[in-house]
Amino acid sequence: MNIASNTDLAILAMIGDFVKKKRVAQNKTQGTLASEAGISRSTLSLLERGEKVNLITLIQVLRVLDELQVLEGFEVIPEISPIEYIKLQKKQERQRVRNSDMAAENPPSEW
Repeated sequence: MNIASNTDLAILAMIGDFVKKKRVAQNKTQGTLASEAGISRSTLSLLERGEKVNLITLIQVLRVLDELQVLEGFEVIPEISPIEYIKLQKKQERQRVRNSDMAAENPPSEW
């Protein structure tokens, strides 16, 4: 299924169907889930019907349903550019190492 070809309203309906399916699978009423999520039953009903609700409402409901993993696609993983990678490698190559043979030959002078 190509979600990009769906309208915004179709996507909202799809999210509502998902929430309802998960709620019913957990044998929870709208009232129970709404209470556990800290929202009103009417707000949950709006969400399940595919109406517009706040994003925080969706997060609260997903948390109670133990379905927050559906939001993992939004995680931004920092990536290092090839140029930055090369710069980091050069910095590591430039580290000075003291020659232990020279240190043994020239003991520190005493003042």
